[in-house]
Amino acid sequence: MRVVIADDETLLREGLARLLDDSGFRVVGTAGTAEELLRRVELGRPDVAIVDIRMPPTKTDEGLVAAREIRRAHPSVGVLVLSHYAMRLLEEHSERSGYLLKDRISDVAVLVDALHRIDEGECVVDPTIVSRLLKRPREEGPLDELTDREVEVLALMAEGHSNEGIRKRLVLSPKTVETHVRHILSKLEIGEAPDHHRRVLAVLAYLRR
Repeated sequence: MRVVIADDETLLREGLARLLDDSGFRVVGTAGTAEELLRRVELGRPDVAIVDIRMPPTKTDEGLVAAREIRRAHPSVGVLVLSHYAMRLLEEHSERSGYLLKDRISDVAVLVDALHRIDEGECVVDPTIVSRLLKRPREEGPLDELTDREVEVLALMAEGHSNEGIRKRLVLSPKTVETHVRHILSKLEIGEAPDHHRRVLAVLAYLRR
C-alpha cells in the first residue's frame, strides 16, 4: 500500500514513515505543511494519506481543509486524520475516511488495521473515542431506546466494522446482526436514502451528540 504522511513534527513524521516501512507499507512522500501535502498526493498518488489536523501556519484546521480537498479532488485516495476534530470530513466523505487519536499511532496494530480498512473503502473511527462517547452522560433521545446489545453493535459500527466483523466479535448469527442493525436504524429514524450511507448516518447521529 502506498502512503503519504503529513505532520509538522519532523521526528514524528519520519518515525512514522520508518514504522510503516517496517510494516510493509510504501511511503511515497512526507509533508510538513498542508500545501506540501497536496503536492505530495498529486505527485505520489498514494492509496491513503495520513494527515494531522493542526498544521502550519496557524495550526488550527489546515490539515482538515487539505484532507477534505484530497477527498474531493482524489476520491480514490483514502484519508486517515490524526485528531479529535474530524467530524466535518466524516460527514462529507464517509467512505475511505477515518480518524485516530494522535497518541494512538504508536500502536502499530491499530494503525495498520485502520489503514487497510480505509483502503478497502470503510469509515474508521478510533475505538477509544467510541468507547468514551458511549460512556459519557447525555440528554435523553432516540439513542436511549437502544438495548445494551444494540449499543454494542452501534459501537462496532462506529469503529467501521461490517456485519460480518460484528458477527465475529459478538459471536452472533448473520441474521441476528442484520436484525440489530435494522432496529438501530429504525429507532434512530434513519430511513432509506439513495444519496447517503445509512450506517454512517447512524454513527454520526451518535458522535454529534
